[in-house]
Order: sequence, then C-alpha cells, then structure tokens
Amino acid sequence: MSDFDAIDALLASAAEPVPLPPAEQRRALREALGLSRAQVARALAVSPSTVGGWEAGRDPSGEVRSRYAYFLGQAEDKVQARLSAAAPAEEPAEAPPAHEPLPTAGTDAPARSAQLAQSAQDELAEPQPCVLCGQPAHDQVEGYPQHLDAAECGAAAPSGPAQTADASARPPHTTPSAPEPGDAPSTATRTVRSPGRGVKVVPVGRRAQTAADSPDLIGTAVAETMAQHHGDVEAATAALIKRAIPDAMALLDHTRTGGRYDIVAHPWMPDILRRQSARGADQIWEARPKWTRPELPAGQHEVTALDINGAYLSALKTHLPIGQLEHSTGTLHDRRRAGVHLITPPAWDHDHVLPNPLGSRDEPGPLWVTEPTLRLLLRLSGPKYGLCDPPEIHESFTSGATEGLLEKFRIALKDARDRAIAEDDEVTLEYVKAMYSKFVSTLGESNYNRELYRSDWMHLIRSQAFANLWMKTYKAYDEGLMVVRAMGTDELHVIGDWRAVFDEGRGVAQVKVKDAYTLGEDTALTEP
Repeated sequence: MSDFDAIDALLASAAEPVPLPPAEQRRALREALGLSRAQVARALAVSPSTVGGWEAGRDPSGEVRSRYAYFLGQAEDKVQARLSAAAPAEEPAEAPPAHEPLPTAGTDAPARSAQLAQSAQDELAEPQPCVLCGQPAHDQVEGYPQHLDAAECGAAAPSGPAQTADASARPPHTTPSAPEPGDAPSTATRTVRSPGRGVKVVPVGRRAQTAADSPDLIGTAVAETMAQHHGDVEAATAALIKRAIPDAMALLDHTRTGGRYDIVAHPWMPDILRRQSARGADQIWEARPKWTRPELPAGQHEVTALDINGAYLSALKTHLPIGQLEHSTGTLHDRRRAGVHLITPPAWDHDHVLPNPLGSRDEPGPLWVTEPTLRLLLRLSGPKYGLCDPPEIHESFTSGATEGLLEKFRIALKDARDRAIAEDDEVTLEYVKAMYSKFVSTLGESNYNRELYRSDWMHLIRSQAFANLWMKTYKAYDEGLMVVRAMGTDELHVIGDWRAVFDEGRGVAQVKVKDAYTLGEDTALTEP
C-alpha cells in the first residue's frame, strides 16, 4: 500500500462528528427541563463552565461530544413528551424537525404575529416556561412553549441602552415571579418581602427568583457535616476542610448563574505561565513583599504587629482576564484588559521608609509582572503620589477583563465569614477560610482542582493581595505611623497610634493585633 493509499484509508475511516443542535437550542432544552449547568456537567464528567461554553457556541469533540449529543437528544424527547401530555388530545403538538433552530422573538409585533399564524400553534392547558425567556407562556409554537406577543417575552427586550438601565428606575414588582413585560434577561430580579415595607427588588441574574431559590450552600454543608459526625467539632472541621476545593467550585458555579460572562476554564497559556520543571516555577513575578526598615531613630519603640484579615478574600476583587490571553507589544496600557506584562521597573528611592512595590527583588532588568503590580506602579507614578517614574512596558499577554468576575463568589464567602464571627462559629469560619485560600492556591495546574486551570488568575489574585498590603502600608506611613516591617499578604508592623488609622476587629476591612514587642536603642532589626 502506498503512502497515498494509507492516507485515503485513514480519511475513509474517519467518522463523521455526531451532529449537535444549534447553541441556543442546547440551553433552551436544558432550561426547559429545569436542569442547572452543574447537574449536566456532573453527568458528562466536565466542568460547568465547559457546558456554558458549549451553550455559547463552542462544540465538544471526541467521546464527550457523543455523550452530549445523547443528552440533548434525550432531553428533546422528554420535552416533547411533556408538551404532548399538556396539549389537548384532539390537537396533538407536532415535534419540530431534528436540530431545527427554535423560533426567535422579534421586536416587530405585526410581522411576528403573521409568522406565528402560519406555524403550528396550540394553547396550553397550563402555563409552561417559555423557551426564550423562561417566564410562563400560555401558548406553544411547533411543540415549544413560547409567548406569541413579543411584548410579553423577556427575550424580546431591545439590546440598546435601555437594557442596561438601573433596575431601580423601574416600578417595583408586585409578585416574586412576575417581571415587567419587556424586561431583558440581564435585569431579572429577586423579590424579597419585608414586613410592612412592601417588596424589595434586588438584581440577581437572568430570571426572577424568590429568596428560597438561593440556598445557603455553606450553611447546609456545615449542618450536614456536623450531623454526620454527631456534633464532633474537630472531626467536622477536618472533613469540611478536606472538601473545601470542590465545595468552593460548586459555590462559584452557583454564584455565576445568570452571569454576564462564561468563564474559560482551560484556556491556552503562554510558556511564561508554564512551570520550567516539575518542581520549578514559571516566569511570573508576584511582587511578594519581605521588607524591614533598615534603621530606626534613637530610643526605645513599642512595635505592634498587625494582622490584615481575609487578605486573599479581599484580593478576589481584581481585574481578571475573561478569555484566552493574547499577545501584544507596545508601551501603552489598556485598562479594559488584564493579564501579565514584561516591564522594565522604575527605580525606587524610598526603601528607607517604604517597601518597593515590586517586593524583594535583587536582580535588575526586565521581568514579567501581573496586572495588579503594573497598575500599582502606574498609580504610584501618577501626579497624586509621584513616588517613581512609570514602568516601561515591552510586551503583554492580556484578555478583556472585568473586576467583578468573582464578586458574587467573594460576597457569599464574606457574608458567611461575617456570620460565623458574629455567632462564634469556628467550624464555619475555618471552612470558609479553607475555601477561599485553597481556591486561590489550586487555580494553577493542580491535581486537587481540575475544573479551573487558570495560573494567570492565581498569580493575579496573589499579586492583588500584595498590592493591597502595600497600600495599607502607605496609608500607615501617610497617617504618621512609622512602618517597621511588611511581610507576605497580611503582616504589617508599625510604631505609633495605629488605632487612629485602622479599625480593629475581625472583619475583612479591619485589622487585629498579632504581636507586640519593644525595639530598644541600637537594637538591630532582624527576622523574627
């Protein structure tokens, strides 16, 4: 057999990929059955963000494609069976051809009515969720529940400026599940009734929800684990810490429901973000501080070591790249994007009173830094601070970014942490701490967390924690305290009335005392 014959035989043996319905129909089928992305992801042994990508237009390949196609086929059969059972017996609904795109709601009501008049219609005996907006519909079109009037369908809302208007400008809803006609999915609300105060309208996601639709995943996990261990606090805490990573990922997926962006879980990464060896590091510099003031004035000084609470939790609020990183060259910084940058750092002339924002680095020359480090340097070089020259940017790997990508996740953890502190619940407190700390530490290519491989996120979140500590250090210096030491993400040693500068407590925005000691005259400042 010649080489060409072998190629022909290979091509002839290549199987045709299993056909899949359009992306919009994939999501409609899942939602028509009331299934979450997490449920589908568990059944297919993939991550929820992967399912989100398929519903956004990306196609799976290999064996998982066959499984996903099977799921969609069975889901379509189940939806049709439900609709047939709900339709009048004398007018059975006809199923649409396989993989035919679902009808879409337009904004031209007369044209839409004419189109619907020509297609198969039935009035449902009981309202069913509209495949386009999810709200109750009394009619079905070609076997699918749908609003016949575009004005009634949330999916038909215009995509112009009105869609992003503040929800508070609209009249409050009078029932938990009845949004204003024409509201866009992105402005759906959750309604919470307060005695004597009417109905509170809170933006929450794509669909209207009640308070009962937002389960307390953290509280439920703690209660169940305590029950399993018969109230043994130590055993329950150990068990919760052990499951912290998968539980954090489940909470992340829950808080991303109805989110504006789909997280790309396993994007391509440039070589600078890959480990140089099995136990080595990549080329990204996180700017971790390890600074001690070289000299103190004569005399004895009372030093207070402050602990910055929830450093990594606060750092979840940072500009994160949404998609795959793209390479660029040039000296300009685009604040709409985030990633890593090769820079020549500026000289730092204040090491006698303030740590270098780049951390403890001995080697001169260019280096790869993260978005938080670059933004901190640019900020300090601006007219407000004027502490250094701007860094020189040579090249970058960035993607479109948002500061709120993990915001709901962060708030859910913060609220649980605050409640645990208020109720003196050490089990929940240790569980929550493990969730956010392990979430950050396993974002790289970790065997403990295979749902998210975002080493860029890991570096950015860590660097944001270091940048936050630097800004607290500057605040102490600017308010007249003498800064003695800044270490890691959460340790700040100062001399002076620190309570006039920082709020004491265990909250995320507060600090607490870690240690207090005296430095005498001619006492050298050494590592503790």
